[in-house]
Amino acid sequence: MPLLETRDLTVTFGGLNANNHINIQVERGSFVGLIGPNGAGKTTFIDALTGFVPTSTGVALFEGKDLLEMRPHKRARAGLSRTFQSLELFDDLTVEDNLLVAAHRPEWYSFLYDFVAPSRATGVDDQVAWALDVLDLTEFRTAHPSDLSHGQRKLVGVARALAAQPQLVLLDEPAAGLDTTESHVLGGRLRSFLDHDITVFLIDHDMGLVLNVCDYIYVLDFGKIIAAGTPDEIRVHPAVIQAYLGEQATELQETGAKEAHGADEANR
Repeated sequence: MPLLETRDLTVTFGGLNANNHINIQVERGSFVGLIGPNGAGKTTFIDALTGFVPTSTGVALFEGKDLLEMRPHKRARAGLSRTFQSLELFDDLTVEDNLLVAAHRPEWYSFLYDFVAPSRATGVDDQVAWALDVLDLTEFRTAHPSDLSHGQRKLVGVARALAAQPQLVLLDEPAAGLDTTESHVLGGRLRSFLDHDITVFLIDHDMGLVLNVCDYIYVLDFGKIIAAGTPDEIRVHPAVIQAYLGEQATELQETGAKEAHGADEANR
């Protein structure tokens, strides 16, 4: 059974299907990507999965349970976490406190425990420390987001999603604004999430990042899935080249050919 599965998931705004009968599967322990041009409906899809926009028709299952019947906070508690393109960090809080906000999941009776045993161990501090360590942000835990570089702020956004220790993390453009070196480093860190039993679903415009870190990729155009396959298959898929990659596809194909040639030479 897939960890996440959608069947004919459709999101309609007025008369426009932003997501049009989308069918995907994300297996546990995999790294899956979703690419497509601006306005294709990628972020809308994550919003639908996490409960930030309503769906019109279709099914979304997480561990076999119907996500669409859950409110957003229930989906998060079920093990579904996400990042946002706009970061949404609290600049008046430290990096550590930003993660604490995301990691702490109070219940209606929590105030009673706070009153009776305010110093009780919750494990939340350990979760935050772990997330900071995974993203190599421990040295910045007492800093404020406004004091960090753009790349570091992006990492804080990802760390905040990890602090809840989700089963599946949905990453919305984590490499936006990063240079090539930063993107490469980020890719290695994102891939390491699999070592911590966290499945990854990635949206990004950095084709080098997506093609290098993903096991499987879906391609969205005008709200519809037009292709799905391994990075090698997507790299040469005619519909993808026409709809999204354009000249960049040629460059990537040439890069892939050079890498393959180099690997062949090294194995001789």
